[in-house]
Amino acid sequence: LGQEAVDFVTRQRDEPFFLHLSNYAVHTSLDAKPELVAKYRAKPGAGESPNRPVLAAMLESIDDQVGRIAATLTDLGIAEDTLLLVTADNGGPYRDANVPLRGGKGELYEGGIRVPLIASWPGTIRPGRQDTTPTSTIDILPTALDLAGGRPGREFDGRSIVPLLTGRGRLRRDTLFWVYPHFIGRTHPHAAVRHGRHKLVQYLRDGRTELYDLTRDPGETTDISAQEVVTERILRAMLRAHMADVELLPPPPSRGAYPRRELVEAFDGDLARWTTLPVGARLGEVAVREGQLAVSASRLTHLVFRSDVSPTSDEVALVLDPGTFAESGNQDTVFVGLAEDADNYLLFRYHNGLKRVGWDLRVDGTLITAGAEPLGNLDGTVDLAGRGAQYAFVLRGTTATAYADQGSGWEFLFSVDVGGAIDLADPDVRARFRYATSVRLDDGTITFDGVTAHRR
Repeated sequence: LGQEAVDFVTRQRDEPFFLHLSNYAVHTSLDAKPELVAKYRAKPGAGESPNRPVLAAMLESIDDQVGRIAATLTDLGIAEDTLLLVTADNGGPYRDANVPLRGGKGELYEGGIRVPLIASWPGTIRPGRQDTTPTSTIDILPTALDLAGGRPGREFDGRSIVPLLTGRGRLRRDTLFWVYPHFIGRTHPHAAVRHGRHKLVQYLRDGRTELYDLTRDPGETTDISAQEVVTERILRAMLRAHMADVELLPPPPSRGAYPRRELVEAFDGDLARWTTLPVGARLGEVAVREGQLAVSASRLTHLVFRSDVSPTSDEVALVLDPGTFAESGNQDTVFVGLAEDADNYLLFRYHNGLKRVGWDLRVDGTLITAGAEPLGNLDGTVDLAGRGAQYAFVLRGTTATAYADQGSGWEFLFSVDVGGAIDLADPDVRARFRYATSVRLDDGTITFDGVTAHRR
């Protein structure tokens, strides 16, 4: 990659250019030059955590690469006409290496998001000058546009940092936002906002927040939300507005967000509106008893119940009211989502025995559920066996999101992208798929209290 960068700069030396170089190193899988690995393995403490000789060898290669690019700019006589920026996309993964900052990669504490931004521009930027103004990688695009003669405006999330680079002005911004919607290790999706000296971190599943004063406590050791109630409320509102603006997560499946009812089924009568689709050869006993759908089995049975209602929008919510679980066997599982037939469906599942949630995407008979998120991260943390518990499937375009109500309100669980498989923006797809629920068990009885579907 370094050689490709040097070749590109050489070819473009007589005209304006933009080069964005993102290295595979430093990252797993770790693989470095043998002579550099030997150099770092010979250093004292090389075998002690968090020291990693192979990683250090890869980092030296990156340093050499940056030096080659900078030297090329000088050799070609264009260094004074070229801004060179070097930064990283997150803090280090080893928490003790980030001390005194808290956290690391995959977290929105300072150890996960505070990284250096190094700028070189001979003749414009004074060597050795430091500036503590917080910036962000979202500022790079408007900065490049500004230097190219454009006028970056409000259509950009970032701001031009040319005044900071030249030392001839300030950056007029007092608020920065971060959203991390992923599961990584023990970290669940969360978001953060920094406003002035204060920073709020909010966990998206249950809405829990923490407030820190970064001026007095850059290590984020003390949550002051109980003492700074007004500040916490203001920053929470700012973060809520930002989340709505970027439309990363759909709203919870409330009546206010999805007012149009399309299906209300409490199973008061028979299953006339539902088609029973066995997934596999086994078929258990299915009955409607006292307003509940009941499925019983003594051997492995997986049934999909497809309604006669198709979604009329690509923004829909489907809520399952579970009844009782089998509390026996190994497949005490219920599902909610969309189905075309037994070979084509997108269903969110809840396994009561393991308190586990996940998703099944089946296309033409093949289960192609891909990706590790959120499997393993939410195991044992969701319990839908209590009174009033609900499980929701929310689909907006090609993003499907799971919510659960364990009795204290809706909690965000996870989102998956099903683009290329199901897109309700296509009227033909909406016509083929129906709202559906499902059950898989190998012993005992599972009941459903009802299913409700509505759209925006």
